[in-house]
Amino acid sequence: MGVLLGFDYGTHKIGVAVGQSLTGTATALETLGMVRQRPDWERIARLLAEWQPEALVVGHPFEMTDREANNAEGAKRFARQLHGRFNLPVHMADERLTSREAWTRLGNAANKDPTRVDALAAKLILETWLND
Repeated sequence: MGVLLGFDYGTHKIGVAVGQSLTGTATALETLGMVRQRPDWERIARLLAEWQPEALVVGHPFEMTDREANNAEGAKRFARQLHGRFNLPVHMADERLTSREAWTRLGNAANKDPTRVDALAAKLILETWLND
């Protein structure tokens, strides 16, 4: 498939990662803030132009009980908006425990710069999708 971008959608910020289907690996890129309580569509468009992904992957929030989490509707709406704006395939990937894993991996660095957690969570979401 080639290059993909992964997103960890949140109501205040969105983590972004880039991955490669050939290797099944991803790299955390950055965490985007919201612009007037909406995704930073300009920055997302620039990332798409830079990386030229063939598809996008958005984290689908689930609780441990397999029920959708409260913020699942927002993530699904974001996925629909990505598809509508950029006409790329958008896949949803189970994101449970990715933020917790990101905090664990970053350790003290997460306390110094919590925005790194979202980008790392996006990396983990993308790798989960690539390796399923």
